[in-house]
Amino acid sequence: LYDVFCEVTGLNGKTGLIEEARQPANPRIDKTREVTVEFMANVNGSFPWEFKPVVNRIQVQPGEPRQVFFAAKNLAKQPVTGRAVPSVAPNRAAKYLNKIECFCFTEQRLDGGESKQMAVRFIVDPHLPRDVSILTLSYTFFGVEPRQTGATAPAYSEGSGLTAG
Repeated sequence: LYDVFCEVTGLNGKTGLIEEARQPANPRIDKTREVTVEFMANVNGSFPWEFKPVVNRIQVQPGEPRQVFFAAKNLAKQPVTGRAVPSVAPNRAAKYLNKIECFCFTEQRLDGGESKQMAVRFIVDPHLPRDVSILTLSYTFFGVEPRQTGATAPAYSEGSGLTAG
């Protein structure tokens, strides 16, 4: 219930989501202004990944679909699974940053030493209050235990390093 409340109100930096099928065919772009979107990346505790945005900031016109990438590298020798939790500042503007596609929608697994770039496609809603000119989209990666599929692969376990999963 708390997550639903946060998603609806934008509280706690929860962002909106536009399903691909519900995107307007010709989105209304507000060409009268530009908004700066900044990107930040963190990992929780001793999570063994290097994680950063490929670009630190871009200028967008509200209503304009955009795509950026984040780079991740597993510094461990074993496979590690993580999940990114997004946050937007200022909090009151979070409901105006709508993600179309995001690596945060699913768990991400990287083999030992593997690197990859992960996409985020988003639109800043044209109804964003005019006094907001800068949004910061931040992600923090947390370790998760992979779902059991019959195989026992090493997994990252919060607080105990790498353990058999």
